[in-house]
Amino acid sequence: MNIIKEYIEVAQRCSEECQRFIEAAAQKITETLQKGKKVLICGNGGSAADAQHFAAELQGKFLLNRKPLAAIALTTNTSTLTAIGNDFGFEEVFERQVEGLGQEGDILVGLSTSGNSENVIKAMKRAKEKGLHSIAFLGRDGGKMKGVADIEIIIPSEKTYLIQEFHEILYHRICKRVEESIFKES
Repeated sequence: MNIIKEYIEVAQRCSEECQRFIEAAAQKITETLQKGKKVLICGNGGSAADAQHFAAELQGKFLLNRKPLAAIALTTNTSTLTAIGNDFGFEEVFERQVEGLGQEGDILVGLSTSGNSENVIKAMKRAKEKGLHSIAFLGRDGGKMKGVADIEIIIPSEKTYLIQEFHEILYHRICKRVEESIFKES
């Protein structure tokens, strides 16, 4: 299949199937930040890079030169990741950070192209127990994480590279909406 046609196909399906979830995620993140709460973000591999990118767009800026927003990528502190991984197991690297950093009313964003990342699933479950809101960026059929988060954005594709690329497009859209909502230009 022509790669451009493949992207167009996923884009059309995503436009039909994901739009209301994108808007709900943008609204929930906006409300969370306006209440002085923070956004925690996690994922593995390419999704770890996306977690960092998403947090950077919120902390730094997306389009507007504005004050920073409270966002933390749980993927960035290698001492924390390796200590928890060594002492408790890799499946707990995000859950323990949610336990230590997460407060009621915060939001956890988990990225997993397969939906089967045990460490992200455990973090989502811990977030729910602690009273955090949750958003999952998933692919394929949502995997084991389907039904765990408050809001799920599932990219309708089986291909990891397409799922990751559409995750980026959609969290960029969310960043734009958050900026527009919080920092209305006068």
